[in-house]
Amino acid sequence: MHIHPLITTTEALADLCARLAKSEFVCVDTEFMRENTYWPELCLVQIADENEAAAIDPLAPGIDLAPLLDLLVRNEAVLKVFHAGGQDVEIVYNLTQATPHPIFDTQIAMMAISQSEQIGYANLVESWLGFTVDKGARFTDWSRRPLTERQIEYAIGDVTHLAKIFPRILKKLIKTGRGAWLDAEMDKLADPANYANDAGQAWKRIRATGRNLGVLGRLKALAAWREGEAQHKNIPRGRIMRDETLADLASHPPKTQADLAKVRGLSNAWKDNDIGKRLMKVIEKAEPLPKEELPERGTPGAPLGKEGALVADLLKLLLKIRAREIDVAARLLTRADEMESLAAGVRDLPVLQGWRYEVFGRDALELVEGRLGFTVKNGKLAMTRVEDTPQSEQQAAEAAE
Repeated sequence: MHIHPLITTTEALADLCARLAKSEFVCVDTEFMRENTYWPELCLVQIADENEAAAIDPLAPGIDLAPLLDLLVRNEAVLKVFHAGGQDVEIVYNLTQATPHPIFDTQIAMMAISQSEQIGYANLVESWLGFTVDKGARFTDWSRRPLTERQIEYAIGDVTHLAKIFPRILKKLIKTGRGAWLDAEMDKLADPANYANDAGQAWKRIRATGRNLGVLGRLKALAAWREGEAQHKNIPRGRIMRDETLADLASHPPKTQADLAKVRGLSNAWKDNDIGKRLMKVIEKAEPLPKEELPERGTPGAPLGKEGALVADLLKLLLKIRAREIDVAARLLTRADEMESLAAGVRDLPVLQGWRYEVFGRDALELVEGRLGFTVKNGKLAMTRVEDTPQSEQQAAEAAE
């Protein structure tokens, strides 16, 4: 594979992207910094196909990333391959208001062909290529210039290794017939709605106790205000105030700005500075949360109760057995809350639809409805059909009468 020198000009980038546009797939990775900013600062982009690889410097003076962004979000003929690509996709979305498409994530793909739920990149390389990745540059400050040759080599390795691994993963997916299992997961990764920064929804990320509409209304207003302040200053939202402080203000709103000096997590300066004034206006104008926005309580359906909780535990045991039997990550089949919903009587669930029903959902439903049970064979836990179990002598006699 040909490795290019660091790309620092628009002309060199355009030439590279013109060649890569003829490939069936490109592997993409990014290096970024976000410790001190609200928006992640893109510092390096690595890209490779089966023949060539390069690192692109987005901080180079005068460089225009348009050729790269066109390749990633507008060229539907080229598959974009990432590993644990959520943050990489977020960066592309922030730059273009669109996401790479079509998309493939090797971490997600591994869930369909192994029991690995969130396999790390180093473990992926070791598993497929048999060597250990150099982790020496993991904690590099990628915003500093100039980058060393070792840093660039380390960064490019992320995509050159992936370009060798991806075709092998794809081959195994085709062999096992499990490629379709991943369609919904890949679509979810590429869904722009996951990356749109809706300040009005920010409160849902904050752990809040209770269901008081007044408190939740203030929490929503304060969380949206904090997002705006952080975006305007381009600093992490936690630098404005921590989640715990924000939740405390929503639960126990100060009556005057002077009272902000008594709030744990805020400095004394808030009692008379401008940001304190803006905060008090938000609290004063906050309205109760509309009832229709109140999150649902726990699991939908009837309360589980003690017996239902035991059934849910049996379903989770069945899930472990099935995931081991077919070598798939349990999380790809279903999740704990879905098992609890099934135990509670809910039937409109993803696990009872499509391939999930065929692979696991049918048996899960039969277990809930008493047609499937557990047995031990040769010291191993297995499943058995209840109607297939031998009848007792009394049952046999009753059946003969």
